[in-house]
Amino acid sequence: MSTLDRRQFVAGAGLSMVGAAELAGAATVRLPFANGTRPLVRAPQKRPMLLLTARPPQLETPFAVFNEGLLTPNDAFFVRYHLSGLPDAIDPASFRLAIGGHVEKPLDLSLASLKRNFPVTELVAVNQCSGNSRGFFEPRVGGGQLANGAMGNARWRGVPLRTLLDRVGVRAGARQVTFNGLDVPPADGVPDFVKALDIDHARDGEVMVAWAMNGADLPFLNGYPLRLVVPGYYGTYWVKHLSEIMVVDAEFGGYWMKTAYRVPDNACACVAPGTKPDRTRPISRINVRSFFTSHADGARVPAGRVAELRGIAFSGGAGVARVMVSADGGASWSEARLGEDLGRFSFREWRLGLRLEAGSHAIKVRAFTTDGETQPLEPRWQPAGYMRNVVESLKLEAL
Repeated sequence: MSTLDRRQFVAGAGLSMVGAAELAGAATVRLPFANGTRPLVRAPQKRPMLLLTARPPQLETPFAVFNEGLLTPNDAFFVRYHLSGLPDAIDPASFRLAIGGHVEKPLDLSLASLKRNFPVTELVAVNQCSGNSRGFFEPRVGGGQLANGAMGNARWRGVPLRTLLDRVGVRAGARQVTFNGLDVPPADGVPDFVKALDIDHARDGEVMVAWAMNGADLPFLNGYPLRLVVPGYYGTYWVKHLSEIMVVDAEFGGYWMKTAYRVPDNACACVAPGTKPDRTRPISRINVRSFFTSHADGARVPAGRVAELRGIAFSGGAGVARVMVSADGGASWSEARLGEDLGRFSFREWRLGLRLEAGSHAIKVRAFTTDGETQPLEPRWQPAGYMRNVVESLKLEAL
């Protein structure tokens, strides 16, 4: 059943999202940083997830999920809301998507009309929270203390935004397009969550209004019935429960663009730890990252025998060109084999067999894109804790 009723989800009831009784007796996971204990909870349409907050809902994917395959299962896909005023129920028959503003012919589309009367496209892309891995920042920064699970990779299906904008007829002088969803501020004075893209970006043919992920309707907590998909950009732009698209003839000045989700305006988007940037700009494209998925830190492997390491790498759209692995703390590097290519916005699997002698070994992984971007060997810092992509390391014990 696609419509969620009050028995399935009550947005205004705080812990009813997971059930207060379940939370009280939930198993816990200890993340490797200060105050890193998290309960594992079941939310509607989800397997056990790491609970950061219940109001608004913030659920992190247990990292072991990323070793299951390149596509992140819908029931394990991370959840990030900014506003606790979620809709109590969404009826697909009465739902409407409004498209207007600085256009010739505004539209008010039903879900059925959107699916029936426009060309359909599919794209595999990573959605990553801007604050993914924030818990590892040193010095510690404010905000949700996430480990590495606030990301996911899915096959998205929907209508290119460009097609919808062409249908309404964008008027001369258009500067940006804004996007709003059905979630609302819980109190007066809290700014509505509205995001904006430059008009050329909105019309690039890749930005999508999606109704499905991995061959099924969007889960409610991932934006049912529609969400914006902005390939290569951080998840802050991927507006959930998308209900309004407005073309504007000036730069949009809403809080979530002008004040929040901004990074230092320099080449590294970083500053010296503990300082503030002189200038900032809106966060935008995902930077290159790679992870180990086959082994956790401190894992044991047989000494003198080949142990196959696996992981994932991704970027903001340039595509992964190569992945390098070091078994000696970065003194030397070997090139890993790349797996199936699902597109330049997708996770890419890598594999490398290592024969380790008895002892403790510092293993590192580093990805490179087709246009030469790579991960820094030392962490970069910024006050908001965004965009962490330092080379990942783990210890393996060969016995």
